[in-house]
Amino acid sequence: QVHLVESGGGLVEAGGSLRLSCAASGRTASLYAMGWFRQTPGKDREFVARIRWSADRTDYAASALGRFTISRDNAKNMVYLQMNSLKPEDTAVYYCAADDIDTWYDGTKPLNGDYWGQGTQVTVSS
Repeated sequence: QVHLVESGGGLVEAGGSLRLSCAASGRTASLYAMGWFRQTPGKDREFVARIRWSADRTDYAASALGRFTISRDNAKNMVYLQMNSLKPEDTAVYYCAADDIDTWYDGTKPLNGDYWGQGTQVTVSS
């Protein structure tokens, strides 16, 4: 089992920045990838970014590319999402996800979502 806890959400003005953190605990040695999703009321959870746990591979949703950066610190079992140039449409609950099954290259979905955090609210005011 892997336990994920997000932090770093909050209220920011448009154009501002936030850094989200995700702390992983438990069987982290079994992980292949981690990432971030976001969800607004009435909509499906949306992929934002993912990072491979043991290699320098990252992917981003088109909406995040060029503004968001995902990174990891394996020694601390942490994954981060640096969000710059935030827009009101980035307002959502952001969830950290982790996979202990390697689906990175199967092309069906960005992450399997074997584990999820509880989410952290990001609100961008216009």
